[in-house]
Amino acid sequence: MKIVVAPNAFKDSLSADQASEAISRGVKSVLPDAGTVHIPIADGGDGLFNVFNSVFGGEIIDNSVTGPLFNKLEAQFLFIPASKTAVIEMARASGLALLKPEDRDARATTTFGTGELVLAAVEKGAGHIIIGIGGSATNDGGMGFAAALGIRFLDAAGGEVRPIGEDLPKVSRIDLAGLKIDPAKITFETVCDVDNPLCGPRGAAAVYGPQKGAKPDDVKYLDAGLANLAECVKRDLGKDISLMAGAGAAGGLGFGLASFVNASLRPGVEVVLDMVGIDKELADADLAITAEGRIDFQTAFGKGPAGVGGRAKKYGVPCIAIGGGVLGDVSNLHDIGIDACFSLCPGPMTLEEAMRDGSELLTRAAAQAFRAFLAGRRKKINCPKG
Repeated sequence: MKIVVAPNAFKDSLSADQASEAISRGVKSVLPDAGTVHIPIADGGDGLFNVFNSVFGGEIIDNSVTGPLFNKLEAQFLFIPASKTAVIEMARASGLALLKPEDRDARATTTFGTGELVLAAVEKGAGHIIIGIGGSATNDGGMGFAAALGIRFLDAAGGEVRPIGEDLPKVSRIDLAGLKIDPAKITFETVCDVDNPLCGPRGAAAVYGPQKGAKPDDVKYLDAGLANLAECVKRDLGKDISLMAGAGAAGGLGFGLASFVNASLRPGVEVVLDMVGIDKELADADLAITAEGRIDFQTAFGKGPAGVGGRAKKYGVPCIAIGGGVLGDVSNLHDIGIDACFSLCPGPMTLEEAMRDGSELLTRAAAQAFRAFLAGRRKKINCPKG
């Protein structure tokens, strides 16, 4: 029996590699002879850097950059000399995990440090820059990123506005005269873990603002500010892309990358799944097991487990997803290829306990999920159509 094990990282608890090992232990505790194929994945958020490094190798370059609240911190990017490619995780410079919960403020955070990583990559000689934009602490529409590259955002009086969500409504004009790089000479590829547009009920502020500290009034304010930025980009740069899938990723950084450096936007998980060759392994697999820290309705919007489920469905392979938490109604995942979802938490426990014991809990959950799969195979069940 062949089981493809393709989990995402569990933020602040398990890397994708560690999660693969934990799931495999659970499977083999039930069926020692089972063949498990480990395919750690990423979807544009945490883990993209590590996946590329494990496949291609390269140099890890350290940099001092501006953090999400304008604090100084150390962040890294991966440089692959053979192809002159730089791989950047924006979360390392502008990520939510860099802030304590009480410090999260979607109106005050910036992507400036991500722009500084891009400048460092260009100075290193990168001609192809891949940017994973999951896990952000920001909602600045990419203004911070652009400001680090020399682009200025001006108010009605000609004064320079701060590159943060708070000042989005103040933007009246965009000045590209000081741009420090030539986007025509660099290929920018953005990989994102969601497909949300920039504004509206599925936009950056409405869907992701609350987890970044935005209260209901803040969400309305930030959404209006992003709409204002989009109008300025349309007028000054001639680009009308606010409805593009992924524009709302990372608080609008997806929109900013496409607007200011002509970046293409691709679903991160699809880039990674192609790179690691998961289709070849699924073609003759009996089961796929994927996992992530949280499984909910948003998982369907381009998250790693959804990508694995979609590929598994293509080959008629059952797919099980295990989450640190499975929240709300996840029936929308069944249509895209995830047949069942399991939580690794056996009962009420604190987040700290779940993260501390994540490996053991994931192993136990994988064993129970695998037992359920084997039980279903003992007798073929004909489900009624419709």
